[in-house]
Amino acid sequence: MIGTAEIIRRARQAGIVVPAFNIPYLPMARPVIRAVADEDSFALVQVARLEWEKFGSRSLEAVAEEFHRHEDPEHVRLHLDHVPVIDEDRKEVDYLPIIRRAITAGYQSVMVDGSRLSLEENIRATRAVAELAHAAGIPCEAELGAVLGHEEGPLPPYEELFASGRGFTDPAEATRFVAESGCDWLSVAIGNIHGAISRAARDQKKVEARLNLEQLSKLAGATGVPLVLHGGSGIRPEDVRRAFALGIAKINVGAEIRQAYEAAWSETGSEEKARDAVYRRTRALLAETYRITGSRARL
Repeated sequence: MIGTAEIIRRARQAGIVVPAFNIPYLPMARPVIRAVADEDSFALVQVARLEWEKFGSRSLEAVAEEFHRHEDPEHVRLHLDHVPVIDEDRKEVDYLPIIRRAITAGYQSVMVDGSRLSLEENIRATRAVAELAHAAGIPCEAELGAVLGHEEGPLPPYEELFASGRGFTDPAEATRFVAESGCDWLSVAIGNIHGAISRAARDQKKVEARLNLEQLSKLAGATGVPLVLHGGSGIRPEDVRRAFALGIAKINVGAEIRQAYEAAWSETGSEEKARDAVYRRTRALLAETYRITGSRARL
């Protein structure tokens, strides 16, 4: 079986994206996997720490068990999303044991998020996780810059954020970070924002974000590794598709499929209808937004 690192490397070379779908509720895993297989695409199924802390995915082990019940290695692999060193509530996280648990549970790639640290501290934390991951034969994703949106409270106006470049990943820092941390993939901030997770805002439509593609091109040249776009829901589709040719090999999708599940569940009280809403939204993203139907054979 081809490893996840090699698949993402091929995606980067071919200008194809690998979507990574977050699973904040366990019943979402099966329809996501079925949708990816029915479009003959390739994707990652993933869970972040905040999704078992603040939503309904229970634990990384519970997601792994649900994934393995429905897994299809030709079309999907299992990824551990955001494990923060400092979380969205500004609390320190004992992150290395979480990474070890994920490796034991069979995750095929992992992410550490040291983006709330200084550059030097982020490098040290990422290096520690990369060493664990590589010893287990799997790749490590990291983040440099600030992809905002998970923090409590309202964001500043989006246009103000974009114009100021607040939190954007710096190419010179990215060169050093990749060289010294040993990460395999790098999540970058270029105008993308996360969906809100506070109870007051989690069901609201995301601001339509756009991407600084010139900044992305500089980052691709500066790092030489596959780049990752977090906060993939709600970005202008034309920007997203152009980003694939400029170094984005993985795009994270959370809010779009989560809100589809929550809305259907709220309206009908039916888990079957909620799963169907996830299935239909996932297929639409693969076919219409990312235009990667049939991409599996190229990866």
